Amino acid sequence: MSASDLPSPWQQAWVDAHAKFQIARDALTTGDAPTPRVLRVGQLDAELLDAELLHMLQDPLNKALALFNSSLKARFEPELALIIQLTLYKLSIWSDGASYGAKLQNLRYRVPPTPGTYPSSSGLPYRTLLVHGALTVLIPYLHTRLRSHALSRAWPDAPLRDRRRRIWDNLIRMESIHSLLGLMNFILFLNDGRYRTLADRLLQMELVPSQRLTRRNVSYEFMNRQMVWHAFTEFLLFLLPLINVRAFRRRVMRLASQITLSSLVPAPARSALGITSDDRNKAGRKPLAKYHALSPDQCAICAENASFSLAAAGSAGSLISVNADINTTSTSTESTDEGSAPMYPIHTPYITSCSHVYCYFCLAERMIRAADAGEVWECLRCTEPVRSVDRLTVEMEMEEGESGIDDYEFSSDFGSTDMSVSGSMGSYSESVMSDHA
Repeated sequence: MSASDLPSPWQQAWVDAHAKFQIARDALTTGDAPTPRVLRVGQLDAELLDAELLHMLQDPLNKALALFNSSLKARFEPELALIIQLTLYKLSIWSDGASYGAKLQNLRYRVPPTPGTYPSSSGLPYRTLLVHGALTVLIPYLHTRLRSHALSRAWPDAPLRDRRRRIWDNLIRMESIHSLLGLMNFILFLNDGRYRTLADRLLQMELVPSQRLTRRNVSYEFMNRQMVWHAFTEFLLFLLPLINVRAFRRRVMRLASQITLSSLVPAPARSALGITSDDRNKAGRKPLAKYHALSPDQCAICAENASFSLAAAGSAGSLISVNADINTTSTSTESTDEGSAPMYPIHTPYITSCSHVYCYFCLAERMIRAADAGEVWECLRCTEPVRSVDRLTVEMEMEEGESGIDDYEFSSDFGSTDMSVSGSMGSYSESVMSDHA
């Protein structure tokens, strides 16, 4: 055999490698498929995502209940959490065989096949789903309700031989056993990575990849949204203290009160429709405020503060009744019965430039607040700007001999024990507006 008939080194290497490739191919086709590896951190992240989703859904509802009635949040918070958990369980594990957190981690539940069971649409048996739902949703709710009921009825402080005390001790003992079993299950989970919770281990529900080829990609979309929202909230916290909310609300209310039907309709349309303008009527009458009908012996600022307190306490019906009483029964200076004390008496009376009387402290507080906002405070009885205030003085001069009574008795119309009759009282001149101007 000549040298030209011998195979080249490259050809000989290819023949040897081809035989090895065939052996490896036969081993892969005849052997069992490797079990996909499930990361433990993915299973734990799925549980954290489920808890965060429950908090995101429950927190706005709790805030809404607190605004409506503060007692509803404390009374029905466990029931609200139960309804949300049952809804999420039906839409996730019952229908798809995986919770929303497990879906984000590309995981789903798998149970060993059992003869005589009927699988649901998710591939899990109905009996397994019912028991798993009871262990993960219903039993925690019953435990929370029982514990809160026991604490509200002071079961831990009952005598040792009392039935309530024995139930409480058994409950504490069961909680300790459950915590110990949970710790042991977590240690086993870190070892084999199969069953994440006690319920999963009891029912042999294992989280497996929903796809054969899994990739653990890190997404920064959520982090970017959190950074943008954090920057926005920081900007709001910096900007809100610079805005005078009271002045802005006052201007909006004033602008809204000036908008009428005649001001929105053009002049030709008003004349065609027969709508008369209210400017002439407003020019010929004195403007009236919300408390124009309040009795003069009562402070309108005190009445307004009382209505604000009722509104803050959530007593809408009481606020309506107070306003109705002010507008209907207090139509004159003789609105209160003779001898009855006024509801909002005037203490240290001061009279404004529009000839209305208020308490000194109420008046000073409103005028200083308006001056800080760069505005002029308007009277609550006539809506006129208050430029100055003076101490209310009442003088009585009677010629000697007209009456045999040496000490004159004076009954004030304002019903205040702080109002004194004096002939030489100091005059108070409000200088806050001039200082700010």
